[in-house]
Amino acid sequence: MKKTLLIALISVAFSNCKNEAKSNPLEDNTSANVTERTAKQGDGLTLLKGEFVYYDGAAVLQTHADIYGVFITDKMHELNKLVQQYKTAPTDMIPVEIRGRITDKKDDKILWEHKVEIKEILNVFEPKKEDNNVVELGS
Repeated sequence: MKKTLLIALISVAFSNCKNEAKSNPLEDNTSANVTERTAKQGDGLTLLKGEFVYYDGAAVLQTHADIYGVFITDKMHELNKLVQQYKTAPTDMIPVEIRGRITDKKDDKILWEHKVEIKEILNVFEPKKEDNNVVELGS
């Protein structure tokens, strides 16, 4: 009985050692990736993917969850220049991916509840033909 118990303890100990040896390299890779992500994410910016439009002095970013008023800055003007190549009408909404600082503070010019200041432009995508999001003004 003692021999059986001793064999069981030894086999459990060796099986645990094998799992630890296998998991160490994975943990090292994971911690390296977390460090890289944390450095970029620790800057207080948020990744936003949505449709951007700038018309008549007002800029809006519509994501799947919210609509953001966009602060008029040099980065916003840079994004507007990048989306011009995909617009067929001035009010076309173009899919973009940006990183920015989100705020809910009241602003005199932007009346949307959520506001974003664009800090980094990641991608501008060509709109899909079936996603014809054009805002028609007047009739």
